[in-house]
Amino acid sequence: MSDTKVTWLTQDAYDRLKHELDEMIENRPVIAARINDSREEGDLKENGGYHAAREEQGQAEARIRHLQELLRAAKVGEAPEDDGTAGPGKVLTVRYDGDDDDEKFLLATREEGAEGGIDVYSPESPLGKALLGAKEGEARQYELPNGKIQKVTLVKAVPYSEA
Repeated sequence: MSDTKVTWLTQDAYDRLKHELDEMIENRPVIAARINDSREEGDLKENGGYHAAREEQGQAEARIRHLQELLRAAKVGEAPEDDGTAGPGKVLTVRYDGDDDDEKFLLATREEGAEGGIDVYSPESPLGKALLGAKEGEARQYELPNGKIQKVTLVKAVPYSEA
């Protein structure tokens, strides 16, 4: 793919995704055997087990291709600096204009934050793009899907840690 975006991953996230990929590749013969066993049961048009196994194989192959592409284009690095600036790999605490409560989320790809119990927002999302480079205390704005403008203030930005 020529429009591949680089994904920055911590070493932990890279290792976790590589492990998932290896397990899925090892599981290929199991799915193939299930398809073969189901095929031998007779008429494929009415064979639910066969169709379910084929569907599972399709989903597994799609995930394998996705992980291979992601890991091929990934840049593995250290966690970002603790400098109070919003960027990928940071946990951001924000306050929306007109709201008294803060919201906390990880600015990263879904894959990088997959194991954490925290919401993950993409740096490519409207909110993510608006906050990139913001310093703590700085207000930014972005357009909502309904066309309205939402103001948001960065309260805190700290490096993400899976611990």
